[in-house]
Formats: sequence, C-alpha cells, structure tokens
Amino acid sequence: MKPLRKAVWISALVSALALITSSTAVAGVTTPVRASALASPLAACASRDAAQIAVTGGRNFLNAEVEPTLGVFGDHLIGQWHEDRWSNGGGHGIGVGVSSNGGVNWTNSTMPWDACAPGTPASLAGYLRNSDPWVSFGPDGTAYASGLAFNLGFPNWANTVAAATSRDFGATWQNVQPIPGSSFTQFAQSTDKNSTTADPRTAGTAYTVWDTLIEPTDHPDDNPRTSSYTGPAYFSKTTDYGVHWSQAKVIIDTKVRQQTINNIILVDPRNGTLYDFTNLIVSPNTPRQGTRSNELLAFVKSTNGGDTWTEPQVVAPLNQLGVIDPNTGERLRTGDVLFSVAIGGDGNLYATWQASTSYQKQLKQSLGNWDDQIVFAASTDGGQTWSGPTVIHTASGLPTFTPTVAVNNGTIAVTYYDNRNLTPNQTANLPTDYWVEYSTNGGVSFSNEQRITQTPFDARTAPVARGFFLGDYEGLQPMGSGFGVLFVKTNCNANDAAGQDFPTGGACAPASSTSTTTSNTNPTDAFFAKASP
Repeated sequence: MKPLRKAVWISALVSALALITSSTAVAGVTTPVRASALASPLAACASRDAAQIAVTGGRNFLNAEVEPTLGVFGDHLIGQWHEDRWSNGGGHGIGVGVSSNGGVNWTNSTMPWDACAPGTPASLAGYLRNSDPWVSFGPDGTAYASGLAFNLGFPNWANTVAAATSRDFGATWQNVQPIPGSSFTQFAQSTDKNSTTADPRTAGTAYTVWDTLIEPTDHPDDNPRTSSYTGPAYFSKTTDYGVHWSQAKVIIDTKVRQQTINNIILVDPRNGTLYDFTNLIVSPNTPRQGTRSNELLAFVKSTNGGDTWTEPQVVAPLNQLGVIDPNTGERLRTGDVLFSVAIGGDGNLYATWQASTSYQKQLKQSLGNWDDQIVFAASTDGGQTWSGPTVIHTASGLPTFTPTVAVNNGTIAVTYYDNRNLTPNQTANLPTDYWVEYSTNGGVSFSNEQRITQTPFDARTAPVARGFFLGDYEGLQPMGSGFGVLFVKTNCNANDAAGQDFPTGGACAPASSTSTTTSNTNPTDAFFAKASP
C-alpha cells in the first residue's frame, strides 16, 4: 500500500469468497501453526534499502510479516503476506506459504512481482516493493492472486496491480503480469487495495478490483493540502485462466473530493451476479475538521459478468475512529476505514466492520476515543434491504479491531482482535488476543466465542507503519465443516502488567529495523489455525 495521506489515511480490511471446502473436520480451535518462514526469503533485498531511505525515508523491518490473505481448496492452502514490512508502505515483496495437508506443514516462497523476488518478469522487474496480496481459488483448483507493485520515490513513482495464476496449488506461478490499465508513473496517480475473486461457477474466470487515487499534481509536497482528489473503483476480469486480463474500466466513478477504497467482489454462486463492495467516501468529508466523515459501506451490482453496473447503494455508515493504546496514547494501525464481506451458498450477504460508540461526525476527537465494537449487517434479498448494523462484540470499552467474516454451509464466523486483557496503568506492553465467534441463525445472534491465540501477545512489539501494525486485514475462509484462519501476531507474549516473555523469560525489545537495531529480529509471523463451533 502506498503510504500517502491523500485525503484520508488509506488502509483496508477484507475477506474473499471461497466455496471449495475441505473434507477435514475440526472441533474448537487447533493450536496455531507458524505458516511464514522464520528467516525472510527476501533478506538479500536489504541491499536495496539504503537508496530508498535516502530519497523517501522510512525504515524496513526485516522478518516482519503482516496482512495475510488465505485461499482454501480442499486440504490445499495458500497464504500470502507482506514480507519485511516498510514503515512507509509495502514490503520487500509478498511472502507465500503453501500447505497440502490442511495446514499441518507449510513450505515458503515468494511471489514474482518485484525486483527482489526470483522469477519476476521484465514487466514487473522495475518495482522495488509489493503490498496488498490477495488469493482466491476457482472451482477447478486454479489459484488467482493479485498484489500491488510500486516504487516510493526511488527510482520513480511507478505503480501497478500485478496478477498471477497457479495450477499446482501455489507451488509455481504463471501468467505473471501487470493488469492492463492499472499502471501509472506519477505520484499523483496511485493504485491501492486490490482484491481478486475467482468465479465459483466458471473455471478460468476471475475478477480483480482496486481504487486509483488521482490528484491534480504529481508534486509530493502538494499532497497534504490538495482538495481536488478523486478515487474511482476499477475492474478487470479474466476468462482464460489469467492468460489475459481485460483492460481496466471504471465501475464506480467518483467526483472531486470523493473516493473508493477496499473494493471487494462477491459472486452469487446461484446465478453469477457480481457485487463490488467498497468504502465510498463522499462529500462533505472536511478532513480539517474530522477525517472520519462520510465514509459509507456501499456496493454496486452487475448481472452480466461486469459489463454494466448499478449505481452505488449504501449499506451503512462505517463510523470508525481507529485504535490507540488506551494507557499510552500510542496508535495502532488496524482495519479501520475498511470492512469484510462474504456471501453464502444461498446468496445471502454478510458484512462486518469495527466502529466506535464515541464517533461524532465531522468533529476531531481526542485520544480518549477509539473503535470499541464489532458490528454486523446482513441481506437476504440481494442487497435491497439490510438488517443492522448490530453490535456483535465489545471488549468492555477497550479496543477491538480488524474483523473478518466468512460463511460455511449456513454457519457464519467472525474473527477479531481485542485488548480485553489490558489492565489500568499497564504501559510496559499491550496484551492482544485473536478471537472467533459464530452465528447459526443468519447473524441474528452470535455466540460460542473461542480464543485463537493461546496467550496474549504484545502488540507494541509489532513493526510500525503509522502505528503498531499487524495488517489492514487477516485471512478467514470456509474449510471442511469449519474455517481456516490465517492471522498475524507478534512473537512476544504479554503475560501481565510487569513484563513480557520472548518466548520465555526476559523482556522483548521493540521491533528491530534499519533505523534501530534491537534483539527483536523476528517481530511478527503469520499463523494458521482451524476453527469450528
């Protein structure tokens, strides 16, 4: 993701449709297994760091994995994530984890999408960073993936949406290319928050969407003061297994001082209807008085394979403030500004996002406010009407964030982080856990909360990217009779107010980076678990 404050802080959260499931059943939550490599497969890319830092600053966190996505086809799993996260956008590349036995064992590689990764074609070899991975399986087991490839001022501002397909469950990748119409060369035109969804009905067909933020100037110093941005949603599809992608076209056209972000395609498995959900940011959004104004969960709909689309329909305002450590005021970067959506085999639509009970439209708010609830909305009539949003989780007023939703044969799962174990005056660490809860009545009620993490981890030892960062989104997919969960946590436990364990005995240092070397040289990893009510 490009770290540019264009009109809002751009960040995102999402969940893809997956209707292919495994025959393996689980009960409760299995012990999380590390899916990412202990040592970065892109460590050699550190030789390129100094030149980038000299031009645009920032710091790199080697061995820091964040923001995972997950694809599931039977017992075949593909996970992807940012590898070696930068503080000011993206990573050295996209790390890959592949499992052929339901997540018991994982092998690691990288996506061939930038100059750091082996096997990158010439069309993408000029890019130094990747971000925002997304992976989705088609009905025949073909995997489709996309991500951002970009430069941050060195040697230029080039950026594009990269795509690839795999016919061997992620062992190798073919048809690696930039999507036509997604490539730009200026700071004033930047792609963001792509997602890719395979069509569950038609082998060889998949859809990719993203936003492109457009400004009237390509001078970076003008950006904080510009009032003339726009950010339409773009769409491309393949019908030949990713050999070709269609020329990108606008499917949500935004006016001046309006934009989309977090575009996600859902496909109705009964009839092929496409839905593109987005955060639609509309005027007046008065960023100088309240940056969280007029952000709306909305969608457009196509019944002809994406040839034509409806006008946007609003589901609900997002009402998000972001997250801080209540005891220190330090910011966390979470899934605020974003949401997660899913569709069931019956065509029912589900959405979840984090929100704040203290939200006040178009007002700047103090550090005493944060997102403290997870909310949920559902539609049983193709999006014409929606129930909710209703609150499905709180943490007694403490932060809760980055929810993800998936549905499997009528059972809905929602995962989320929270800081319920934080105690007053606890400032040495920030205990954080990852949880899941379920609904078996279409989202009318949720229960049976299960803890995914086995002990609280310290979020204050995560890499920093406009706040302590685990990811704008996490991975959750139907799997067997339950769900596959791919999430990021730090490798520092936070047992109590007195200190940390890493992993046992001794306090953790902040995440090591190019600017400050510490003993915490493997701050985060991606972990996989299976969950079932």
